[in-house]
Amino acid sequence: MSAIEQKTVAADEAGMRLDRWFKAHYPGLGFGRLQKLLRTGQVRVDGKRAESNTRIAKGQVIRIPPLGVELPADDKKNAKPKSTKLIADDRKAIEDMMLYEDNQVMVLNKPAGLAVQGGSGLKRHLDGMLEAFADKKGQKPRLVHRLDRETSGIILVARTRQAAQELTKAFRHRNTRKIYWTILAGVPKPHQGRISTFLARDEGEERMQIVRQGGADDAQHAVSLYSVFEKSGQKLSWVTMKPVTGRTHQLRAHAAHIGHPIIGDDKYFNIENWELPGGIQNRLHLLARRIVIPHPSGNGMIDVSAPLPPHMQQTWNLLGFDASDYDPEADDPDENIIKR
Repeated sequence: MSAIEQKTVAADEAGMRLDRWFKAHYPGLGFGRLQKLLRTGQVRVDGKRAESNTRIAKGQVIRIPPLGVELPADDKKNAKPKSTKLIADDRKAIEDMMLYEDNQVMVLNKPAGLAVQGGSGLKRHLDGMLEAFADKKGQKPRLVHRLDRETSGIILVARTRQAAQELTKAFRHRNTRKIYWTILAGVPKPHQGRISTFLARDEGEERMQIVRQGGADDAQHAVSLYSVFEKSGQKLSWVTMKPVTGRTHQLRAHAAHIGHPIIGDDKYFNIENWELPGGIQNRLHLLARRIVIPHPSGNGMIDVSAPLPPHMQQTWNLLGFDASDYDPEADDPDENIIKR
């Protein structure tokens, strides 16, 4: 069993949530295990108890007890190096995902089914693939946010530490717009709404649950906006969604909460005896469609949109929906709408 470690927070990690810091350094450590370590005081920040949502600062020291998981992501001493061919394959795959790039930022179109970060049993994931873009000092581009494995669409990647700090700051202060496209079962009423709940990890399950305020130790406030853009009778609807907060599975849990789950969602679809129309694939219909965020240089905005993935394009064709009809300015979910 490994000994207790003391790790110092780096400058580019300032402002990160403690749970995300652990996810980056110890991808094999499960969320439930981390929560237990925090509850029992085995993980501490500057000698004090902390919570999963604690924001860490440069120079703080994190106490890490023996974890019994794989090596930290940044400890490569005993790791088997990737072959030249695998690095070339990873680089080509990421170049094929590229929607925008400059010397500070990469905007990728992540395909459904590709995990963003490593975990139990995962050998290939986006974070690992980014090693193909490491510089001469071995520093690779940094993920700024995450998407669920089966969600497709926009992922923002910082090419420098400074860019990562600035982009993370923009997310933390909500100086960004993220628009998602989805197909929901049924048609939400009203056609525009604001969903506000508390979310907590469902014990023993890889999903989130709606709880009352204070109903769980890890309960976090989550707010989403939605707007129905087009519908197919009363069976299905094309809906744009905007996460005001950034909680795990937030849009998926919120869609199910209002009685209109996302089709193809194997964790949250909760309508009994509901049949998927013929010709539509039973895969998660959730696309991170668009991101608008200040450029980390301070000059201008990054505004990038992702195309529909093949399984969603097939659904659009079958339902007679036309992505070119969408007006992003007129139909961006509005903060000043009915609460739900």
